Amino acid sequence: MCNLYSMTSNQEAMRRLFRFSRSEVGNLPLFPSIFPAQDAPVVRRAADGERELMTMSWGFVLPQDGKAPKRVTNARADKVVQSPFWRSSFHERRCLVPATSFAEPKGRKPAIWHWFALKGEDRRPLFAFAGLWRAWRGELKGELVNLDVMAILTTTPNDVVKPIHPTRMPVMLDPADHEAWLNGTPDEALALARPYPAEKMRIVFKGDTKDEPGAEPAYSAEPSLFADT
Repeated sequence: MCNLYSMTSNQEAMRRLFRFSRSEVGNLPLFPSIFPAQDAPVVRRAADGERELMTMSWGFVLPQDGKAPKRVTNARADKVVQSPFWRSSFHERRCLVPATSFAEPKGRKPAIWHWFALKGEDRRPLFAFAGLWRAWRGELKGELVNLDVMAILTTTPNDVVKPIHPTRMPVMLDPADHEAWLNGTPDEALALARPYPAEKMRIVFKGDTKDEPGAEPAYSAEPSLFADT
């Protein structure tokens, strides 16, 4: 599952690609390392039908009896239609999650982190994950909070990702598919949940740390707090 990605394009590049008409975020920093429970840019359809850019917290919140809630960062494409946890968001609240790369580890002690990106003139061209979002109200770390949360849809891996992560990869959308993902029928949206063409991707960095050299220090979180469902 994907629990680390980056978004290092500027807001004007996002505006050109995702065609949002308004922004709720002001000046955005670069995001060289985005981990679960951190805020990240999202493009969603607003109540009036227009696209808007905002930030959301990564990971749906899954309450657990007698335990701390889990952040569920990834939604499996083969479960979003049937699962009560995802169904209403898939039908009513789909979004675009801007990104420039994502990382998966291979091996242990140390794990080697592989960063995947699109091929193109830029080292890490801008693209979008297929995302879901919802509003959530509840207690986190002893505090009552109101959050807009998002999760990233996953599917089976292509030939670039499979040697590193043999079971899942994020659903990556071509620009021509953005409208169908945001506003299409559930059947039209689900048809986009397919592996991205391997010939359009490459590994741009690999190493034994979660950060690419020169990136800002990563926030690390306890892996047991996150889940894939």
